[in-house]
Amino acid sequence: MKRRTFLAGGVAAAATLAMPALADTLDTIRSRKKLLVALDLGSPPFGMTDAAMQPTGSDVETARRLAAEWELPLEIVQVTSPNRVPFLLTGKADMVIASFSVNEERQKVIDFSDPYGVIQAVIAGPKDREVKDYAAVVGKRLGTTRGSTNDKEATARAQGAQMVRYDDDATLITAMVSGQVDMVATSPQVMNTANARKPPAPFETKIVMRTFPYAIGIRKGEPKLQTALNEWVRKNLRNGELNAIYKKYHGSDLPPEMLA
Repeated sequence: MKRRTFLAGGVAAAATLAMPALADTLDTIRSRKKLLVALDLGSPPFGMTDAAMQPTGSDVETARRLAAEWELPLEIVQVTSPNRVPFLLTGKADMVIASFSVNEERQKVIDFSDPYGVIQAVIAGPKDREVKDYAAVVGKRLGTTRGSTNDKEATARAQGAQMVRYDDDATLITAMVSGQVDMVATSPQVMNTANARKPPAPFETKIVMRTFPYAIGIRKGEPKLQTALNEWVRKNLRNGELNAIYKKYHGSDLPPEMLA
């Protein structure tokens, strides 16, 4: 299928875009004296813009904290879900902090830091719609964000659904609020954002497809950068800073095992 870009176009094909070996990224960051972080500002509450059109969200705040601790100015490189890997591999960003869930396909192409959060991939639908299993999705317009883990999981599990793919979470939310889709494959965070905008009927989680940790994505062959990021993640999980950011935007604490 031409539009199954979550793997063919978004991850596996992205490997062909990789440039010849780049200089050690951590040394490059230090010599440049600026941190380039890929962030998706169309994925609330991870990344979005506020009433003053300024970037905000849990990933934005995470990136700002990292830059502040490294005593570097932050430059946001805006990405969408499908182009996170290509932007990273072609050197347009030093790293990706964009609700980047860790899965087997991505780990073949890039590396990750230790996880700093968790995200569920769910099927959500109006509260008055009965959904007991994937059979209830057959023939229904199932909206999702192109290139996302939700897209991948739904395409594999909800076979028979009419997949309707949007370029980012913000556009998917608009589709939910305007009644363009029957159900969605997304995260609870996106579902809650849509519910805050008062769709025709409130959405609720019907099926949890899978739970993923998410982490900071980096290019392969960057042990110094990976070690530095792992140390930063572990420190800020232990001191509660990353949990405070998560709770501020997601309304709950991180799993206890992540904070141990």
